[in-house]
Amino acid sequence: MSTTKAQIESAIKTALDYPSYMTLMQELVHKGMSTGLEQSDALTNYTLLNNKRMKRLNKTLSVSAQVQARIQNYPKDIRFLVLTESWCGDAAQSLPMVSKIAACQPSWSVSLISRDEHPVLMDAYLTNGGRSIPKVLILDKNTLEVLSHWGPRPAVATKMAADYKEIHGSLDADFKASLQLWYNKDKGQSTLEDFIALLGLEHPT
Repeated sequence: MSTTKAQIESAIKTALDYPSYMTLMQELVHKGMSTGLEQSDALTNYTLLNNKRMKRLNKTLSVSAQVQARIQNYPKDIRFLVLTESWCGDAAQSLPMVSKIAACQPSWSVSLISRDEHPVLMDAYLTNGGRSIPKVLILDKNTLEVLSHWGPRPAVATKMAADYKEIHGSLDADFKASLQLWYNKDKGQSTLEDFIALLGLEHPT
């Protein structure tokens, strides 16, 4: 399935920028809710936890001056269109770094939309047949061409999951705990490295 410019334009109209998304997260915590079509105590608790994680990562993550310079010399204006939900743990770990990357270039932006509210767009970017999130579409900001896409996890974590599943058959509570420890140690650097590669920023321009 492929997306059309009209579908992407429609999604962008309903999107939130990153500061507005963080405000929404806080509002959901106060209301005891989550984004998405399903509501449950578990999803509400995940939203509460993710709000705390994202606030912390917003303060602690950084992009080196060298990488910032490469981003500032990038020849295209970029929009990151992100399919996500407030309860998604992988999103909470990755989106603060995506925001940091975009902030390196004033003409770049991040637009966040609900996976459940955009099923057609989501179904164009499935992962192994599933609606795994976050899914970040890297768009040419002017033409809305999809230059690349990323998600739901950094490449290193994706391999960790695949290796674990091959041995154990599923991603159980032990894996989720070990993945959380990995995210804590990684500090967003694997996500940053993935985007450097996708944008072709490995070497200074």
